[in-house]
Amino acid sequence: MQRNKVYLGDCTDVLPKIVPGTVDLIFADPPFNIGMKYKKTNDNKPPQQYKDWCRTWIKQCHKVLKRDGAIWIAINDENVANMYLALEEAGFCFRNWVVWFYAFGQNQRKKYGRCHTHILYFTMHKKNFTFNADPVRVPSARQTVYNDKRANPFGKVPDDVWTEYPRVCGSYRERNDVDHPCQMPEDLLKRFILSTSNPGDLVLDPFGGTGTTPVVAKLNGRDYMAIDDTKEHVAWMNERLLAIDDA
Repeated sequence: MQRNKVYLGDCTDVLPKIVPGTVDLIFADPPFNIGMKYKKTNDNKPPQQYKDWCRTWIKQCHKVLKRDGAIWIAINDENVANMYLALEEAGFCFRNWVVWFYAFGQNQRKKYGRCHTHILYFTMHKKNFTFNADPVRVPSARQTVYNDKRANPFGKVPDDVWTEYPRVCGSYRERNDVDHPCQMPEDLLKRFILSTSNPGDLVLDPFGGTGTTPVVAKLNGRDYMAIDDTKEHVAWMNERLLAIDDA
């Protein structure tokens, strides 16, 4: 397995081929098991089968990460608790439970509308990990409202509810042409990558999809590795990555 490559296959088949302890950061946006129409992925597994499958790839992720590595997982309400427990069972250490809030959520008739995704942040070690605060600082109320001279002039570390990043809707310029039901915003991935990895680090995405993770990693001086089970998605990721060199 080589750096800066996109691999075709189910992540549970490909992850064991990665040399253990060689990955610095993982971002995973797995299927939510809610019946979305992927080209190949079965997004409607029996609940226990889905839980067992998640435990499998999470344990595999734990094996490939370095001792000071980290993992971020985006997941829905129905599965966030099980995902949290699977991460703990695999040996990860909890750092943050981020809520990504966005407009244009799912309209509902018999319950409140859903307009958020959970993003779990865990590390391999409780104290030994990478966290770069300065690249992700944002203006604080002390600066913008109270003009408090004690405020850090570069801003504060963001809170754990993120409202800055809209979903990538069909009409947005950032939206890719590839047939995929989900696409993460590049700026959202940039926050993960800048804060929890360093230039030259290896960033892995087990569910490459539209290629946002490897693209943002490459644009920010990191190496990448991505996996996807669909030929069209792999081809699209490679096209996006090549376009960076041609820009």
